Amino acid sequence: MKSLNKFITCALALMTCTLAFQTSALGQSDTKIAQAPDQTALFSRPMIDLGCVVSDADAAVKFYTTAIGFKEVKGFNVDADFATAVGLTDQKKLDVRVLKLGDGDGATALKLLQIPGDSQKPKNDFIHSSLGFSYLSIYVKDMDAAIARLESAGVKPVAQPNPIPGTPVALVLVRDPDGNLIELIGPMAGGEVQN
Repeated sequence: MKSLNKFITCALALMTCTLAFQTSALGQSDTKIAQAPDQTALFSRPMIDLGCVVSDADAAVKFYTTAIGFKEVKGFNVDADFATAVGLTDQKKLDVRVLKLGDGDGATALKLLQIPGDSQKPKNDFIHSSLGFSYLSIYVKDMDAAIARLESAGVKPVAQPNPIPGTPVALVLVRDPDGNLIELIGPMAGGEVQN
């Protein structure tokens, strides 16, 4: 996982340098790339948690734990008055089921919420079908094992895994029980760079 993260970080750095060089070469040298402030001074945790409203919390937990590999940890409740006061709901209590991807305080958390009422799913045929967050990217250590886990859970990929050109990894897209897109990215057997 560390080598995949290192590879992606290096690739992004290379693309940034290439873009900066091309911009300069086109006579646009006065264009500056925005400098991010020191993130350790801004954030108390270097990761994000993601909340997702689902139609059936039990089905969603089963999918994310069995098919994807998350682990369910202790959830929490938010009373209706507080949820309303901070702008989360209109007098609806929240029962939050928490799933972790990894161990420790730095693990990604997916918070699943089933809220009674008239929740509507935005169009999500493709990632460009609607504005907003469109998919999750989850990096796996072994794509073949991830595919076996999906098959064992009865989950059919949107398409077969496809190698990402110029990398030793492949991508496969699946949908959760509410149709949300999840992309799994990781090395296939052999792990050769694909062109």
